[in-house]
Amino acid sequence: MPELLLELFSEEIPARLQRRAADDLKKAVTNAMVDAGLVYEGARAFVTPRRLALTVTGLPARSPDTREDKKGPKLGAPQPAIDGFLRAAGLNSIDQASVESDPKKGDFYVARIDRPGADATALLSAILPKILADFPWAKSMRWGRGSFAWVRPLRAITATFGTENEEPAVIAFTSNDLVSGQTTFGHRFLAPEPIRVRRFDDYVTALERAKVVLDIDRRKDIIKTDADHLAFAQGLGVIADEGLLEEVAGLVEWPVVMMGAFDPAFLKLPEEVIIATIRANQKCFCLRDASGKLAPNFIITANTVASDGGAVITAGNERVIRARLSDAAFFYQGDLAIPLEHGLPKLEDTVFHAKLGTQFARVERIVKLAGDIAPLVGADVARVQRAAMLAKADLVTNMVGEFPELQGLMGRYYAAAQGEPADIANAIEQHYKPLGPTDQVPTDPVAIAVALADKLDLLAGFWTIDEKPTGSRDPFALRRAALGVIRIIAENALRVPLKVEPDLLAFFHDRLKGTLRDAGARHDLVDATIAADSNDILEIIRRVEALSALLSSEDGVNLLAGYRRAANILAAEEKKFNLVYNGTVDQDLLRLPQETDLAFVVDAVHAAVSSHVAANDYKGAIAELATLRGPVDAFFTAVLVNDEDSKIRVNRLNLLGRLRDTMHLVADFSKVAG
Repeated sequence: MPELLLELFSEEIPARLQRRAADDLKKAVTNAMVDAGLVYEGARAFVTPRRLALTVTGLPARSPDTREDKKGPKLGAPQPAIDGFLRAAGLNSIDQASVESDPKKGDFYVARIDRPGADATALLSAILPKILADFPWAKSMRWGRGSFAWVRPLRAITATFGTENEEPAVIAFTSNDLVSGQTTFGHRFLAPEPIRVRRFDDYVTALERAKVVLDIDRRKDIIKTDADHLAFAQGLGVIADEGLLEEVAGLVEWPVVMMGAFDPAFLKLPEEVIIATIRANQKCFCLRDASGKLAPNFIITANTVASDGGAVITAGNERVIRARLSDAAFFYQGDLAIPLEHGLPKLEDTVFHAKLGTQFARVERIVKLAGDIAPLVGADVARVQRAAMLAKADLVTNMVGEFPELQGLMGRYYAAAQGEPADIANAIEQHYKPLGPTDQVPTDPVAIAVALADKLDLLAGFWTIDEKPTGSRDPFALRRAALGVIRIIAENALRVPLKVEPDLLAFFHDRLKGTLRDAGARHDLVDATIAADSNDILEIIRRVEALSALLSSEDGVNLLAGYRRAANILAAEEKKFNLVYNGTVDQDLLRLPQETDLAFVVDAVHAAVSSHVAANDYKGAIAELATLRGPVDAFFTAVLVNDEDSKIRVNRLNLLGRLRDTMHLVADFSKVAG
């Protein structure tokens, strides 16, 4: 069956936009083809710095003929309704429609619309230019004449269609004065000559000969493998950096890996500074020696095969890195000479948010809140407040100004070098954590207190000015902050009540529900344990764990069935008489041994569960609830709740109400499914 080959050849596409662009091209073309009746077998998209490419296989030579029966108005309908039907169906007269009958709706008009298929080449000639015109680049530019925009100037379009055994046809269309054809170009420097291509297989082969590796994942593999081998030969290892690897693979069409070196004297700098400098300025990978220490070497990925083996390229990178590391050393020494706290006045000139004041005002809020949290997490108040006061001081240092991603980390280095205690220095770095689902959470009490204060102040502040996340929009990373609070509390097993407004508390509940569900908890059990005013994260988590353990046992399943039976009876009776059965059980009105036994057990279990809950022992509370299974089963086997004697009936309903209330001490079992 025929295949489509499409290549959009341009000036260099920014690396950060490449993979998304390939996916967008594939989605746009295949969706449009299916809408046009061109069903396909497979599609693959590719991207290099200078081209987007797509191959679609298993296409038909033409779209199928179709027939549609379009239902119209009833016979005798007003003329405007009939006229609208004729326009929609493409009919000239109502006589061209047939009449069909429905037993319920009567007679109505039906237009039978036959649509002949079309050649795939004709359909694609209309589809492709529209896709180019509407392509969703995050940023684009115009050049030359007209209003056409692309991420960088588009230079050539290849579009062919045909089977393996025939000369393919060119999908003819024009875009911004460019006429589609079957000519592409190789590597900008190593093989810039035009290349005539027919279909995907010979296209890939021709590009390889012209020093272009089309597949970005294959370029990544080449870079990684060659870098590992080159490092291994020197007794070194490459520091893994997936983000940098993705970026570098988007900068080259023919990757060639080389190794450079820098003056070992620069190793006196914090290794994070060296790595950030080399990564940001030269897009190079850093290395470690066999002992795990940073090595004075780096990996370069060139986009050419140098005649001198790369000597000039390596020397050029070494020269730039030497200059950048010299700058970093200057910044570092200058920052060290100024005590961190001397930078605090500068925070008064730094706006955190127009509606929330300066960074210094935020620091003052964090200091107060961290001091309130300190006793709850077993931290010294004075040390916590000192750490909180210094937590943002490195924002005004030269190094963080150059590399914002080092905030907190540089504060730790400077604080330690200036004699601050280790827990305070570490808290300066760790108060930003966790930065993601795999990042470690702070475990030292001082760091915990400052980290919680930082995140809670952030959330409370933006809630106060009504800047809340909406849909996928979360410019201030408030979801991440809430998840950070949850993880810090949960992973350190802390009892820290969240004293926040109800709307923000509901936001925490939503984040906690997602976290627990991702961890495997049933959604109904999560809902059953979270009340609107539940502000103790650890308590909720332990309730869910205990409830899950109960309901995974036979006793728990049977107890839930008994609870539902009791709840259904109570719901019906409470609705009938518009009251709630939660009164005292009268022992003198208990007639059968099974209800006497249940009353005794419920009272004992209620007291025991209350005691366990007060002690935050939810496993113990659940174990007590499990003992109700037998008495509940026996009660419903022997006792008729709706006794003829109204006093006995009300007493038995109060007993079931007592059972319900006892179980609700742990969770709202009415929300448990299954």
